[in-house]
This record gives sequence, C-alpha cells and structure tokens, in this order.
Amino acid sequence: MPIPNFQKIFLPLLKETNIEDEISMNSAIEKVEDFFELTEEERKRLLPSGNAIIFKNRVRFARLYLIKAGLIESKRRGYINITLKGKEVLKSNPKEINLKYLEQFPEYLEFKNKLKKNQEEKRKNKKDSNAELINNTELDNEQTTEETLEYAFDKLQKETASDLSEKINNCTWSFFEKLVIDLLLKMGYGGSRKDAGQAFTKSNDEGIDGIIKEDKLGLDIIYVQAKKWQKGNTVGRPEIQKFAGALQGQRAKKGIFITTSNFSKGAYEYTKVIDSKIVLIDGIELAELMMANNLGVSTENIYELKKVDTDYFIEE
Repeated sequence: MPIPNFQKIFLPLLKETNIEDEISMNSAIEKVEDFFELTEEERKRLLPSGNAIIFKNRVRFARLYLIKAGLIESKRRGYINITLKGKEVLKSNPKEINLKYLEQFPEYLEFKNKLKKNQEEKRKNKKDSNAELINNTELDNEQTTEETLEYAFDKLQKETASDLSEKINNCTWSFFEKLVIDLLLKMGYGGSRKDAGQAFTKSNDEGIDGIIKEDKLGLDIIYVQAKKWQKGNTVGRPEIQKFAGALQGQRAKKGIFITTSNFSKGAYEYTKVIDSKIVLIDGIELAELMMANNLGVSTENIYELKKVDTDYFIEE
C-alpha cells in the first residue's frame, strides 16, 4: 500500500495517545507504522535530500496539527499525551479526522489563518521568487510542507541537470576534455592540473583516455575514459569490456567511464561480475556531479530552514 498521507495519520495517532497517560514520539511512530502495516522499505523510505524519513516526517506533522487543534499536547520533549478535548473527540467515534474536521476548533482556525497570512505577505513582498512552487500544505493532502519544499527543490535540481547535460552535449571536444579534467580535480583526483592535463589524450571516437592519481600522493591510479556521444547513442557492454581490457593493460584496478549519453543494462550488469572496479557515469550523472561540485553552475538563491530549539525552552 502507498504510504498514508499525514491526514490519514490523525486518527490512529490520537488513539495511541489515549492508551497511555503519556507516549514517546518514537513509540507512537512505531505503533502507527504497525497500524498501517507498513513494509520495512516503506518505514525507511527517505525524502529526496536523504535527510528525513517520509513516514516519520508525516507523523510529526500530524502531531503538530493535532497540537494546534488542542487534541493532544506535549508537556516534555519527545512525548505527547491526549487532552480532555481529544478524549471527547474519540468518544464521538469519528470515522476520520482530516483538516476539514479540525476546522471546528478555534485554536486550529487561528493557526490556519496565521499560515495563510504569512504566505500572502511573502508573495506580496516578493521575498520568495519560487513561492509558486511551495504550495499551501492544506491544498496538498499527500505531502507535508517539508516534503513539498524538498520535492520542489528536487524538481528544480533535475531541470538544471537536464539543461546542463544539454550544454555539455553541445560543447566542443576540447572543452569537453577541459570539463572532465576540471571535474576530476574538483573531486580531489588527478593531483595537479598540469599532471591531469598531461595524462589525457584524445581517442579517435570522440572520447578521451587517461590515467589519474586517486590522491595527491599518487598511492593508486585510476584509468579514465570519457566519450562525448550524442543522446540515443548508448554505450553497451562491448565498450565496457574493451575498457576493462584497457585497465589490465595499464595495470589499473579501478576505472571511471564517463559518457554524455547513457549506458545499456548489459553495461551495468557487466561491471558487477568483473574483478576490476568500474564506475559508470552517464550524461545526467555527469551534470549532477558538476552541480554537486559547483562546476559550470552558480548559486542563485540560498534558503535557510529554521526549527524551534526545544532545548532553549527547558526551564532549569
């Protein structure tokens, strides 16, 4: 089953707070996971950034909304408990609790109106040039605000990677050679620019070949092959087999094969059954590595996400 959205979590989470006088958030998350019979993969699935687990994020978001509606409260860090209002809600035996249901509570309406007012002010002041990408969570029943922001950011990153990949495809061979060397140096390979530049030579099939140092001391070497092929011209298993043979000829155990196009399934499978360690980097991955290492891109905006420091509010 798909991971339930945060509104679906309202009722089971409220019920769990009614079983004990107080329950830890970690325990509540586990019990709600069991309620929905989530698989191990669903319990561990991450947001695009890899910094948070999707379901845990949704449970914590559900907790926030239930607190704002006055149905549960948190008297100490990491724990929640049901309120008298929450007990009354459960006595009425609701089939479902969603955002519409919460609108009957003045505390929630006040919270909702503040959110809308803040968003309207941001748009009016044009402080956020990408505001249209960050929807009001209440208009999106599947994602929390954090998820919406992360997926919007991920979308922008993919669009930039696609544009960057197109630029790489249109560049000259000499510029492509410079690009590959620049990237390897940015990633800490190749030693000096002089060493890296001298190590590479042009092949006769719109590619470059070379040997670079794995570290500045040259304790190990890596054989590199990069092919500037147009999209649709897939690099197959035979090309990787030739590359593996070239590694042996250079007495290298590690190799990086870069292409501006893509690799076939057979190419990937072959790298798993040979002794040599070969990393395949296709056009999109090449663009993503450039972005991660600030090569060929510039920073347009920086946003800082703030969260409440609960330790600050603990009274001695």
